[in-house]
Amino acid sequence: MTSQSRELEGRVALITGAGSGIGKATALLLAQKGAKVAALGRSEEELQETIDQIRQDGGEALCVVADISQPEAMQQAVQTLEQAYGRLDIVFANAGINGVWAPIEDLEPDEWDRTMNINLKGTFLTVKYAIPLLKKQGGSIIITSSVNGTRIFSNTGATAYSCTKAAQVAFTQMAALELAKHRIRVNVICPGAISTQIESSTEKRNIEREKEPVEFPEGKIPLTDGQPGQSDQVAQVVLFLASDHSSHVTGTPIWVDGAESLLMG
Repeated sequence: MTSQSRELEGRVALITGAGSGIGKATALLLAQKGAKVAALGRSEEELQETIDQIRQDGGEALCVVADISQPEAMQQAVQTLEQAYGRLDIVFANAGINGVWAPIEDLEPDEWDRTMNINLKGTFLTVKYAIPLLKKQGGSIIITSSVNGTRIFSNTGATAYSCTKAAQVAFTQMAALELAKHRIRVNVICPGAISTQIESSTEKRNIEREKEPVEFPEGKIPLTDGQPGQSDQVAQVVLFLASDHSSHVTGTPIWVDGAESLLMG
């Protein structure tokens, strides 16, 4: 096995939302590249599947059950990681929800708050409590935003979600400058339509009433004739940002969408 194929040997990665989709694909890939992975999520059963697969492939992983929107839970999560591995090099703040998609006048305040708490406050808490460990030797933070709120504004009803995603890009750029002196890089990925389970948990309500009629007869994703991307394709971009191959890249959004956002925006 070449050294490049184990390019993350000796490093420790914290991955939130590691039980499924992009988080799981990234956990498996980073472990394959030599990283010890702290897989964090709310479902121990889902996480255990990720952990078992990593271990079957000869990797090392730790199961961390926590709610990213709760400060005490995230403090404890980082303490658990530190006790197990003694260091932290990579943070993939990936966990999030689509939440309720509805016209603004129909969206309930508690629905707005839940999306904000998980997507935006959760990103803040994940990064905040990881910083002291990252400062010890420098590292890389990658945040999962979206095409929504960054290039696409035509998905009617996704206002709360899009606001959190736009804010994550601003957070990334603020953090990148603040943490540069500690040799901590901060970047953000903006996936488009990717085959994951997040869509199945989305509640959509009355959005057809407000939606502007637009048709894309050849599909919304030019690069693939309308076919969604795969989690593995996003994981490869995260690997680049986590590795030394991106050593001079920070404060940068990368759209992983097959030109979907350029067409739809």
